[in-house]
Amino acid sequence: MKAVAFAVPGDLATPTGGYAYDRRIIAELRLLGWQVDVLDLGDGFPRPTLQMLEAARAGLTAVPMERPIIIDGLAFGVIPELAADLSHTHPLIALVHHPLALESGLSTAEADHFLLRERAALTCSSRVVVTSPATARLLAADYGVSSEHITVVVPGVERRSFASGGSDGKVSLLSVGSVVPRKGYDILVTALAGLKDLAWRLTIAGDRSRDPAAAFWLDAAIRRLGLDGRVDVLGAVADDLLADLYDAADLFVLASRFEGYGMAYAEAIAHGLPVVGTNAGAIPETVPPGAGVLVPPDDVAALAAALRRLIASPGEREGLAAGARAVRFPSWKDQAARFAQVLESLAVEDSAPEDSAPEDFS
Repeated sequence: MKAVAFAVPGDLATPTGGYAYDRRIIAELRLLGWQVDVLDLGDGFPRPTLQMLEAARAGLTAVPMERPIIIDGLAFGVIPELAADLSHTHPLIALVHHPLALESGLSTAEADHFLLRERAALTCSSRVVVTSPATARLLAADYGVSSEHITVVVPGVERRSFASGGSDGKVSLLSVGSVVPRKGYDILVTALAGLKDLAWRLTIAGDRSRDPAAAFWLDAAIRRLGLDGRVDVLGAVADDLLADLYDAADLFVLASRFEGYGMAYAEAIAHGLPVVGTNAGAIPETVPPGAGVLVPPDDVAALAAALRRLIASPGEREGLAAGARAVRFPSWKDQAARFAQVLESLAVEDSAPEDSAPEDFS
C-alpha cells in the first residue's frame, strides 16, 4: 500500500477551513488506496515553544525513511531548521493554505519574521501544494518558489440543496468563519450599524476560541453600536446546524481581509446564496462576478453600500442567487486525485536518472 504521513498542528477536528481541507483530503486519499498516518504536531503553531518544536522533531523524524511527509503550512512555515534536516531523509510536501505573514493583526516585525522563516522552510520542500492560483502566484513572486515546484489543489465542494431563505420578513444574513481579525467582523458590524433602517438580521458562526481578544472586541462592538438583538454570534457549530443556517439564509456576507481560497464563500455559493465579500487574496477566483458583489477590504462605506443595495432589492439578490446556482465546483474526489499525483510524482523522481528532467504537475 502507498503510504504518506500527514502532519497537522494540533487537533485535526479544529473547526476552520484549513483543517476541514486537511480532513477531507486525508479521507479521500484513503479512499484512493493510500495509507495516511496523521501526526499531531501539537497546539501553539505558528508560535511554538521550544518544547513543542522538540516534540515535533521527535514525531517527524520517527516517520519511516523516504516516506513522504505532508506538513500543514501553519507549522511548516516556522520550522525551517527541522525542514532542512528532514529534507535529507524524506520527501516533504508543504501544504500552504495562505502565507503566515498575511494573517491580519501582526506587527510589521512579526510579519517580516514569518515571511523570512516561511521562505527558508519552503526551499526545503520537494513540492508545494497551495489551495488557489492566487496563493501560487504569491509564493512565486514573494517567496522564491519556482512555479514548476507548485501544484494548485483547490478545495472540493459538495453539491448542496439550495437555500430556502428566511421566513420572518427580515433579510437573513449569514457570516461563517473563525472570530479572528482577518475575517473582518469589525468592518462588517460597523457597516451594518448604518443600516438599522432596513429589516435584516445577522448570524455569525465561527470558532470564538482562537483569538479571545477579537471575540471580546466583537461582543463589545455589537453592544456599543446598538446591534443587540440583530446580531447573533453563535461560536463554532456542528455540521448539521451549519447546514440549517445556510438553508435559512438570504444573503452570505464575509468581510475578509485576506483568503487563500475562501471555503465559506464556496459553500455559500454551493447553497445557491448570493454573496457579499471582498476582493482580497483568492476571493475573486472563488466568487464569480455573477454570484456576488466584492468590495475592497477594510472599506466600511463600500461594504455598507453593497449590503444596503442587496438587502433592499430582492430582485438583485435573486439574480445573484441564480448565478450562484449555476456555478460548478470540482469534487473532493477529483482534488484528492490531483493531490495523489503530487505524491506519485515524487516516487517517479526518486527512481529517475539524475539527469532526467522532473515532470511538471503544477
